[in-house]
Amino acid sequence: MLNTENIQSLIDSGEGYNVEFKVRVPSKVRELTEEICAFANANGGYLLIGVDDSGQVVDTNLENDKRSAIQGSISEISPALHCELYSINIGDKTVWVIDVPSGKDKPYIFSGSIYVREGANSQKLRTAEEMRSFFQECNKIFFDHIPCHWFNIYTDADEQMIKSFRTEAKLSSSTPDKQIFENLELFTESGTAKNGAAMFFGKQPERKFPHAVTRCVLFKGTNKVYIIDDKTFGGSLYQQYLQAMSWLESKLQVAYKIEGAGPREEIWEIPLTVFKEAIINALSHRDYYEQGASIMIEMFDDRVEISNPGGLLPVVAKDFGHKSMTRNPLIFGLFTRMHLVERVASGIPRMQEAMREANLPEPEFHTEGMFTAVFKRKITNSANYDTVNGRVNDIVNDTINENEQAILNLLATTPDLNASEISKHINKSLRTTMRYIKVLQDKNLIEFRGAPKTGGYFLKNETYEI
Repeated sequence: MLNTENIQSLIDSGEGYNVEFKVRVPSKVRELTEEICAFANANGGYLLIGVDDSGQVVDTNLENDKRSAIQGSISEISPALHCELYSINIGDKTVWVIDVPSGKDKPYIFSGSIYVREGANSQKLRTAEEMRSFFQECNKIFFDHIPCHWFNIYTDADEQMIKSFRTEAKLSSSTPDKQIFENLELFTESGTAKNGAAMFFGKQPERKFPHAVTRCVLFKGTNKVYIIDDKTFGGSLYQQYLQAMSWLESKLQVAYKIEGAGPREEIWEIPLTVFKEAIINALSHRDYYEQGASIMIEMFDDRVEISNPGGLLPVVAKDFGHKSMTRNPLIFGLFTRMHLVERVASGIPRMQEAMREANLPEPEFHTEGMFTAVFKRKITNSANYDTVNGRVNDIVNDTINENEQAILNLLATTPDLNASEISKHINKSLRTTMRYIKVLQDKNLIEFRGAPKTGGYFLKNETYEI
């Protein structure tokens, strides 16, 4: 049974894979029972009645008849499921807790339907056959829930990753790491960290999970004959996401739209939002049991393909683009908490809409064996394609050249600046500045000299003229 401190910590951490807030008991009690059934089919969880969506305790009172109705509705779940129902006082207000265990006899059925937890939401499946096929597809055990005996989150975790998670999830700085880890269900019942915790928060999880990496390959032309660039990114799954996005940004064409005195608007040849969706989907939904393949991002002259091992689950294939289900609910839930997933089952429609708005063909999806999303690029004159660094020269308005020019002008008069100093001079973010520096290095125009911590950038051609 939770105490006041535990409840307050859960509330501070917000709704998620194992926590749901309700202001009051809904008029149809079965709505609560559907959530309870979903928790039982997942990893258990807590329904807190008397808390609004923003985490404010609003107080509630459950009369005997309401409590009886809830218990009666829970009794309709099959097989039988025992849940604890009790109240906790927080100050002068009362929160009622429905403590749902992770069921031992999955799948659990309520009113002829099966409910499962997907991120911070519950989804309804129609038949026991669908649920059985789902568990069979996942080998009945989620890979990210398997005990990871070699990983100690208190000594082996990447501290910067924990800080990033806290920031992006908007968690209170006063909540201890230990409480957050427990609230996120990162441990098994025996207290061992799960695979998902190691892959999401570990320093170098690829040492034990060599297949859990993201490989980015740039090809010359439209087939897989000539490789121009080949990078493999390891580290935590969030780091892989950031590195893959940075790699894509370094290869794609970008222009700027300038209106008045306002900030410049970046216009990418393919909207970055589609890649954010596709990469998060790949990291969350890939089949980590398949150790012979990794996530692939492949760029050709005419398209970008993002693939992950594992086709669609049978339940999702029947309603592709409208129903979502993941092989890795813990990982998916962590990305959701970082607000990198907006709404469950909305990723495909958002990618389609973004491509339409950019006047590009809608993405193609291939779902057998490997799940592959294909994004068509705008046809570019080959004379403007730089095969050394894989970028398309921006001839729309020479905006990229202007930014490169600004760095060259700066280093011609003030050499030996580091990236942070350059970013301040050209009034760009450090990440954007690093992208421009990389382009200039690839073009053999600048170079870094000195020690990593004290050195700086210089023009490679000392006769460069402004």
